[in-house]
Amino acid sequence: MSKPKKFDRNLIVIGAGSAGLVSAYIAAAVKASVTLVESGPMGGDCLNTGCVPSKALIKCARVARQAREAERFGVRLPEPEIDFPAVMRHVRVSIEAIEPHDSVERYTGLGVDVVQGRAQLVDPWTVRIQLNGGGEQVLTARAIILATGAEPVVPPLPGIDEVRYVTSETLWERFAGLERVPEKFVVLGGGAIGCELAQAFGRLGSNVTLVEMAPRLLPAEDAEVSDAVEEALAAEGITVLTGCKATAFAPGERDGGRVTVSDSSGETELEFDQLLLALGRRPRVTGFGLEELGLLDDGRLHTDDFLRTEFSHILAAGDLVGPYQFTHMASHQAWYAAVNGLFGDLKKFSVDYSLVPRAVFVDPEVAGVGLTEHRASAEGIPYTVTRYDLEDLDRAIVEGAARGFVKVLTVPGKDRILGATIVGENAGELIAEFVVAMKHGLGLNKLLGTIHIYPTMMEANRSVAGGWKRAHAPQGVLRWLERFHRWRRG
Repeated sequence: MSKPKKFDRNLIVIGAGSAGLVSAYIAAAVKASVTLVESGPMGGDCLNTGCVPSKALIKCARVARQAREAERFGVRLPEPEIDFPAVMRHVRVSIEAIEPHDSVERYTGLGVDVVQGRAQLVDPWTVRIQLNGGGEQVLTARAIILATGAEPVVPPLPGIDEVRYVTSETLWERFAGLERVPEKFVVLGGGAIGCELAQAFGRLGSNVTLVEMAPRLLPAEDAEVSDAVEEALAAEGITVLTGCKATAFAPGERDGGRVTVSDSSGETELEFDQLLLALGRRPRVTGFGLEELGLLDDGRLHTDDFLRTEFSHILAAGDLVGPYQFTHMASHQAWYAAVNGLFGDLKKFSVDYSLVPRAVFVDPEVAGVGLTEHRASAEGIPYTVTRYDLEDLDRAIVEGAARGFVKVLTVPGKDRILGATIVGENAGELIAEFVVAMKHGLGLNKLLGTIHIYPTMMEANRSVAGGWKRAHAPQGVLRWLERFHRWRRG
């Protein structure tokens, strides 16, 4: 495998999801010759089967929920009628409206050579592309970025291939032709995807059972967050089974099926019309020539702090390498992959993972940044907790959204923020203030001294800062001031 003396491209990017698109954009912006290869729809999972369609569906479900709760606000409405084809039409129209942002035409206009086909590494510098329209193209590049994403996990459990199941990828096409939601809907997996879709389909009329193997939902979050989400789902009629593992599947009458689940008390059989597998996602590594180049270790692609593989000019970004499978993390990594790929022999940058915001779009939303109590305790990091309950927030009260909390971890005796977690209305928006504060070294005293519009949900952030200030008031100074004011009264 000798290195070519000349290259067709400065950079070849394989995969046109978030990581691939941003990598190609950056390369073109600095006037590098770049080819972006994608065999499927532009935009990857996020646009076509992930973030965009799921949030469009969640919006429809939220509207249905709001209609049912309208009487709380003095507005009497009949039980909403769910036109499921119209719901799926909203999902499709949302994708179509965003598609131009990720289109071949846009990226070609930005200076990217977009090739639609299946890419495979022939050697460390050469990529063979089986074109979607027939034929093939072979290109060499000084650097290559792998951005092939991830795919849903389908466990090899007895009978699973005999029942109708969908994943977060196949759900949208399967459900596009349905006249109504499935009556009995079983969701396996209590992570972000499972919780979001379980709540959405419950609000749209399905009888949902959510099964999670771990002792609680959203196991990466603190226990009180898991409790809040489980309480919200149960209040909407969703059956939540935690500490419960699926062991076998069997066909049912008609098109449905049955799943056997077991916990410490024994086995239970659940019937379903539709089964959703939301058991995590694994890197998409097969079929790209990675095995032949010896880049895989036990089926995984490993990279260093600079996103480089064993061949330093071959880099990877996004869900393919993790450690966070977020669209915003894929975009974040893409900058490092592109810059290190193009300029790494002159100057290279290690990826900054110090501040990675996260959100789960259930209702109430969950969002966080930095340390959780669970993680701080596990790592032996000392911390102080300050919490503010949204039941005391004026805007939350008038909105009928007075549930949830803002929790901040700080360095003991100081206002420096180690992490923040929010459960509540628009938590995904509210967390941004803490992200900026932590990024720029602003403590809770700075947040407290910043004017927040009244009445807004954002005031919760200022209130939690006020709570920290009260708990850390200088008692000696206050006692002196009390004597001072008594003396001035005469």
